[in-house]
Amino acid sequence: MNLKNAKLGMVIVDLQNDFLAPDGAYARGNTLSAEAVKLPERMAPVARAIKGRGGLVTASLFTLWPDAQGEPMISAHLKERRPFLRKGDFAPGSRGQANVDLLAPLVDVSVFKVAYSAFFNTQLDWVLKKSGIDTLVVCGIVTNGGVASTVRDAHVRDYHAIVLSDGCAAFRDAAHQAALADMGSVADVMDSATFLQQLG
Repeated sequence: MNLKNAKLGMVIVDLQNDFLAPDGAYARGNTLSAEAVKLPERMAPVARAIKGRGGLVTASLFTLWPDAQGEPMISAHLKERRPFLRKGDFAPGSRGQANVDLLAPLVDVSVFKVAYSAFFNTQLDWVLKKSGIDTLVVCGIVTNGGVASTVRDAHVRDYHAIVLSDGCAAFRDAAHQAALADMGSVADVMDSATFLQQLG
C-alpha cells in the first residue's frame, strides 16, 4: 500500500477518561478494560506521525446528554448492561467525557457521539471532507463496537480505512480477533509498527 500521496486522517474512537481513567465511571463500575488502558500510549506516536505528515487527528467522544432534570439520557440496552452509570458520567464538557490526557493535546477535532459509530449524528464526515481526507486510520474501543461501526461507515463514505490491530481493544480477545478479521473485508488491518513503517 502506498501512503505517499494519501491525505491522512485519524479517528480515535472513545479513548476517554470515563472509560479509561482510574477515577472514571467504568473504573467505579469495575468495568475497566486492562487492554484498553494500554492504547493511549501506543497510539500517541501514531497521532504524532500523522500530524507530522500534515494529517488531521480527530476523536469521537461518547456523550450522555442531560435531560431537563440533568439526568443522563441513556439508551435502555446500555442502562441494562452498565447499571452503574449515573448523573455526570460522560456529560458534555466534563473531565470524564474528555479525551485521555496523553492524547488530548494531539487531537485537532473532537466530535460528540451518542451511539456506536463516530459518524452517526456527528459532524465527523463534514470535517474530514472539508480537510480533504481520503485515508482514515482508525483505533480505539471497543473493537467489535464503536471501532467496527466507524470503519464500516467510513467504507460506505468512500474513505480508504486502515485499522490498527494493536490500537483497538475489546472486553474479550475472541471478540477482538473476530472483529478484526471481519473488518478485513472493508479495511486494511495492520499493527501500528507496520503502519509507521509504511508511512516512512
